[in-house]
Amino acid sequence: MSETDPKKRGFFSRLFGRDEEPKPETGEAAPAPVVESVAPPAPVEIIAPPAEPEPLAAPTPAPQPKRSWWRRLTEGLSRTSSALTTGITDLFTKRRLDAGTLEDLEDILIQADLGLATSARIAKAVGEGRYDKLIEPDEVKAILAREIETILSPVAQPLSVDATKKPFVLLMVGVNGSGKTTTIGKLAAKFRAEGKSVMLAAGDTFRAAAIEQLRVWGERTGAEVVFGRQGADAAGLAFEALQKAKANNTDVLMIDTAGRLQNKQGLMDELAKVVRVIRKQDESAPHAALLVLDATVGQNAISQVEAFRETAGVTGLVMTKLDGTARGGILVALAAEFGLPVHFIGVGESVEDLEPFSARDFARAVAGLGEAA
Repeated sequence: MSETDPKKRGFFSRLFGRDEEPKPETGEAAPAPVVESVAPPAPVEIIAPPAEPEPLAAPTPAPQPKRSWWRRLTEGLSRTSSALTTGITDLFTKRRLDAGTLEDLEDILIQADLGLATSARIAKAVGEGRYDKLIEPDEVKAILAREIETILSPVAQPLSVDATKKPFVLLMVGVNGSGKTTTIGKLAAKFRAEGKSVMLAAGDTFRAAAIEQLRVWGERTGAEVVFGRQGADAAGLAFEALQKAKANNTDVLMIDTAGRLQNKQGLMDELAKVVRVIRKQDESAPHAALLVLDATVGQNAISQVEAFRETAGVTGLVMTKLDGTARGGILVALAAEFGLPVHFIGVGESVEDLEPFSARDFARAVAGLGEAA
């Protein structure tokens, strides 16, 4: 066999894959292999990555001063006021008063939704004793504010809750989206702050969202809420709520109703049914019926007042959504035509944004004048 024959390879060769060292021919034992000791590797220092810096806390915004009621009112009436004051300034700057000027003034007032009768009245007041004379725009604004205040003063009446009527039943009506449910919540908060016990009836059974919204207001204000399933009979729910309010000796019962278009007779008939059912328990109820009006609808508010007054016996008005896009002049036209009390106006979503109506403040804000002293 050859020298590479595996049978002649020793243990060392088979183990390490190479031939053994050749033995010397003298027969002496081969020197033992030298095994070099390998030092273990030096420990590797693990350096943690630098910690990310703590994010800087966002600066706490400085508390914003609360806007006064006057500022919120003027901002809410800014559309009407801007249109009037700009038109008056352009018309009366360096121009003598004549019949044509007064006609132009009347047109400006009509476009601001003040109504035909009111516009003619104001134009007449401006013209008295001033024909063929120069008149400053500020003088015209002062006359405008005075005439509007004169029209609004008789209707600026607070909502009075008769303590001898227990519960005092307050029916809330209006078209879709006018803000009825929110207004009920705000009124509930005001009544509770006065120490009155309040019950809310979720009579807008067509919309699940309206029921839930009223329940939330009930939790916020501590008012009991009577509600049923969506689609339940609104008149039956109102009847049940009045029974409970009597049993609990509740001071004020406010009944929400479904938003309905004033020109849909079937819906108006359902509202009339709610009133009839309430009167089966108390002939004097509802003791007040408030129509909630959206200030952005303009002349459409007139037909709303006519229809709801006939169906629900509206006793007073609440105007909401004076938010800068409003056409607030319509409130003057409503006061002149119907003479219904205006109890509250709303300029926002929070509770304090619903305030008792002030004829002087409203008139000066519309005319673009400063706050009354």
